[in-house]
Amino acid sequence: MTKRIVLIGHPVAHSLSGAMQQAALDSLGIPATYELWDRTAAELPDAVTELRGDDFLGANVTIPHKEKVAALMDRLTEEAHATGAVNTITKEGRKLVGHNTDVPGFRIALDRLVGKQKMPRQAVVLGSGGGARAVVHGLVTEGFQRIVVFNRHLHRAEALVKFFGRSAAHMELRAMPWHESIIEAELTRARVLVNATSVGLAGDVSPIPAELLPSDLLVLDLIYNPPQTRLLLDAAAAGCSTQNGELMLLHQGAAAFTLWTGQPAPVELMREKLESELAVTASEAGSAAEPGDPGAG
Repeated sequence: MTKRIVLIGHPVAHSLSGAMQQAALDSLGIPATYELWDRTAAELPDAVTELRGDDFLGANVTIPHKEKVAALMDRLTEEAHATGAVNTITKEGRKLVGHNTDVPGFRIALDRLVGKQKMPRQAVVLGSGGGARAVVHGLVTEGFQRIVVFNRHLHRAEALVKFFGRSAAHMELRAMPWHESIIEAELTRARVLVNATSVGLAGDVSPIPAELLPSDLLVLDLIYNPPQTRLLLDAAAAGCSTQNGELMLLHQGAAAFTLWTGQPAPVELMREKLESELAVTASEAGSAAEPGDPGAG
């Protein structure tokens, strides 16, 4: 019987996980299909219940459900428990196990961004959803000593900080109000900036103004489609080192693939498929843009 794997999120149309995972499944002759499920928060419990059926291998979870879905699992792995967020679901019979493969994916992306330099110790994180939780956990376990979290709704950033209170007790983890002057001051102290918001996913917009970016910053945007967000373009123009979310997507996906199938993921094939799909979407975006539109050029 052909098995099913699904990506649950809202929206999901932009996701390239399906193309990447289907190519990997097909290359190893695994009889399974990868589907995109656009489900609202109200529809999430029923979607999770459906996963308990015999025809499902598991699922991925994306924006905005990574935190909410954790409470619907029968068991959480260590990193899912540590972050309070789930992006991958596997099955033990009819029981559902929540994993967080974003964490190892983020660590690989961070190592690539930092390169041969000494790992920095201060960071600013924009956002406080499931992706931000993986980022904060990754930074804490990498030995960062000061992390400042900004969210337009301060109470959400404060909730994230409170969640990590025990595991981050040895260092300074703070939530601050989303004011440009405060963000600017913190960016002058930090070496790493991570955008874990969805700002930039649609439209030529950045979560913060270009003039706030110091030239020595290392900037990671978890968005991978489009490959160059306004934040990354502004950061590069300011002289910053930049990276998008492609590497994190690739490696969290590879880890999920192994969890579902029990087989090593064909990482190079997945990388090639992902890059070819990104090239297609970039080409389509370029041809669709009319002169004068924000996306033109």
